[in-house]
Amino acid sequence: MLTRMEPASGPAKRPHGLRHAGISFWLYSGVDPVECACRAGQGIEVLFRHCAEFLDGVRDQAERLVEQPVEGADRVSRGEAPGG
Repeated sequence: MLTRMEPASGPAKRPHGLRHAGISFWLYSGVDPVECACRAGQGIEVLFRHCAEFLDGVRDQAERLVEQPVEGADRVSRGEAPGG
C-alpha cells in the first residue's frame, strides 16, 4: 500500500521496473533462479528470457565459485596447503 505521496514518486510510476530490479538483486545475491522465478510468480523460462543479459554477467562469478573447490582439491592432492 502506497501513501498519498508515493504514487507520484518516480519509482512508483514504474512498478514493473522495481520488480525487475528486485529479481535482479535476488539473482545477484546468489538466490537460485528457480526460487527467484517462483517468488516472482513466473516460470523459469520467462525469468531467463527477461534476465538473460543480467545472468550472463553473473556467469563469471558462478564459474569462480565452481572452480574454487576444484582448485583447492588440486592443491591438497599435490601436498600444498588448501588456502595457499
